[in-house]
Amino acid sequence: MKKRSKQQTFLLILFLVLVWGINWPLSKYALDYMPPVLFSGVRTLLGGLLLLGAALPRYRRLRFKQTWYIYVVSAVVNVVLYYGLQTMGIQYLPAGLFSAIVFLQPVLVGLFSWLWLGEFMNGLKVTGLVLGFAGVGVISSGASGASGHISAAGILLALGSALSWALGTIFVKKTSAKVDNIWLVTLQLIMGGVFMTGLGSMTESWSEVEWSAGFIASLLFISIFVIALGWLVFYKLMDSGEASKVASFTFLIPLVAILIGTMFLHEPFTYSLLIGLVLVLGSIYLVNRPRRLRAMPGS
Repeated sequence: MKKRSKQQTFLLILFLVLVWGINWPLSKYALDYMPPVLFSGVRTLLGGLLLLGAALPRYRRLRFKQTWYIYVVSAVVNVVLYYGLQTMGIQYLPAGLFSAIVFLQPVLVGLFSWLWLGEFMNGLKVTGLVLGFAGVGVISSGASGASGHISAAGILLALGSALSWALGTIFVKKTSAKVDNIWLVTLQLIMGGVFMTGLGSMTESWSEVEWSAGFIASLLFISIFVIALGWLVFYKLMDSGEASKVASFTFLIPLVAILIGTMFLHEPFTYSLLIGLVLVLGSIYLVNRPRRLRAMPGS
């Protein structure tokens, strides 16, 4: 595999953080026009179908008979469980608090990468991962004004969403050498999208969908950039670098969402946002800080 330059890696991470950060306020807007389960299914299915054009010329790399279980497991944990639990859980908790719990994922990825992938772990990296989660918590609590009833069901669903995403990330990292990245993203989205669209069709009504120009534009942006290209870039990054380091940058995603809300939805820039920003940046520095080799005695 050709190693990417630091600049290329930075640009890919920047793209991922921006589009996944934009996804939160854009999805909130889109949910006013389509029921949640249908929306989760349609956006993932559409993203998978869009990628199918890029996957088909690589059909020799599919090897479905030998690797079908990888596509199925990935679809279950990264699409059905992640998006399904997220869609249900957001109804029980303030969005900011819910997203703070979901973004426990990088901490879990760092822990699981150490346990199962043999990635290096030290005190600074642990401190950085915890610091990042704390930063997200500070930002989200200030943004949502975490008051009112806190639902145990909502907390469990958010934890389930974070856990499924973390397990899916580790599973893909561990099995990525056996499958083609484009086919993996394509099939997980199509399989998960078909299941959730079918579930939404049985439990919700298509007559509730309002096909406005703004909604269609939002749906297309989410399907193309957030779902299809976003997952593809995420897997390519996970495949080329330490999983915990790449995952640490996802702490910036809720920060981007809050900043967009501040600029375009006229939400106040609070002290909690500023403090959270400092914690998040500190987290990324600590997790990605290069190790220094000890000097040999007498050198």
